[in-house]
Amino acid sequence: AASRARMRLHRQAMTGLPGTATRCPVRTLARMLDDRIQQLATQGRNIAAVTTLMPHGTPQTTPLWVDADDEHLLLNTEVHRQKYKNVARDPRVTVTIWDAEQPFLYGEVRGEVIETVTGPDARAHIDQLSQKYVGHDYANPIQSERVILKVAPKRQYAR
Repeated sequence: AASRARMRLHRQAMTGLPGTATRCPVRTLARMLDDRIQQLATQGRNIAAVTTLMPHGTPQTTPLWVDADDEHLLLNTEVHRQKYKNVARDPRVTVTIWDAEQPFLYGEVRGEVIETVTGPDARAHIDQLSQKYVGHDYANPIQSERVILKVAPKRQYAR
């Protein structure tokens, strides 16, 4: 009886309705980036560690240049790379950005890639990132196609 009562309370907590089937709670994406995380992504030459999930479930982490708008972290990669293949299959990511001058200060975003942008906009964006990080347009040969990954935060933490 106690077990059934706990299950009923669990159903009510998860759905808000007594006697309904258990469902996972709906998680809403945050609307704006935390100010400190946006600052880490847009000011200075701070590197991000981007973690995606491989097909068999193990994490894959790659250092990347990072940017942001008001609502998203912006990552730029190529469509043939493993991180793009991973987020095309499973959009969940964790992005940690360290302050280059004070590495114990950082921001972490756990979220999802909600949009991708290819074409001239993605090419222009990698040139902007290259200017920020190394002082000139992107010089590496592009092997496939550049793509911007827009990451919407679900959870954010800044220190």
